[in-house]
Amino acid sequence: MPRPPPHQLLALGLMACRAHALGDAGLPPGAPVGANESAPADAAGTDAPGSGASGLDAGVDPSNAGPPAPVFAAAGAPSSSSGAKTDWCIEGVSSLDEDVCYVLPPLAAGKPRRLVVYLHGIVPPVPDSPQKRTVETVVLRASNRAGVASIVPRGRRGIGPAQAHDWWAWPTTAADIARLAPSIVDRWVSAKAKLETLAGARFERTYLAGSSNGAYFLAALALRGERGWLASFPVDGFGVMSGGAAPAGTPVRLAGQEPRPFYVGFGSYDQESKANARSLVSALERARWPVRAAEHPLGHGASEVYLDEALDFWAAADGGP
Repeated sequence: MPRPPPHQLLALGLMACRAHALGDAGLPPGAPVGANESAPADAAGTDAPGSGASGLDAGVDPSNAGPPAPVFAAAGAPSSSSGAKTDWCIEGVSSLDEDVCYVLPPLAAGKPRRLVVYLHGIVPPVPDSPQKRTVETVVLRASNRAGVASIVPRGRRGIGPAQAHDWWAWPTTAADIARLAPSIVDRWVSAKAKLETLAGARFERTYLAGSSNGAYFLAALALRGERGWLASFPVDGFGVMSGGAAPAGTPVRLAGQEPRPFYVGFGSYDQESKANARSLVSALERARWPVRAAEHPLGHGASEVYLDEALDFWAAADGGP
């Protein structure tokens, strides 16, 4: 069967996200949509708010491209690319393995060696799509501007929302998270180690970010912290964009964990994600975690402004400028 053209992929995504910003969420005509992607089948792995929502990645708004990337002093010359054969990585983004892409610019001078692991939203299993191109472009541009390394691991198939069940996605139901999270996190551990070999040194800070479906999975992991699936993958800061929610009891669940900076970004025209984001912010604040909440005139999905702000917030929490 021939691959559907991009406009049909977007139409399928819209069918899977009628509750989100490009579906029936009431976007006013001409409202900035930005990049649109996937949301959860279950917002935090415990039948939390956001259950049943889904979404997609769409094209990057050129007006949101941000300023040109500055030149940074290299912190150790990386070795050559791994050269893995895959269609998961767009132009300008390198392949670490068949299921992991990476960006490795000259790392920022005078700062710790930083790595961002970015979790995409639902992405159709085809060689090229607006969804994949959006997320990887966001990560590429933001990483180059900040002088940070990034990896974009691929999710799993067969766990997506009803209209996109076989698309690449992250687990968001309690059962799927329990079944898949250990192997997913183990994959991140090995990918980070491989990129450190290419980079020639270990990363001193690791941040976990994601948008839409990826943000909901991230929130589920973060709320369990070092006592849960992230025990083998220490994280210095979190960032959720157009996704993430806090089930009942979140402040109690966070008690006793080491507070880490948590960025929460959402769009004014993304009503469901906005409501869930505010619940997450409230729970984190009650648990006395450092939080930055940011609302922008966007719809649902990945956007460079979110990742730029998250990187600045994490750096400030680390004592940097």
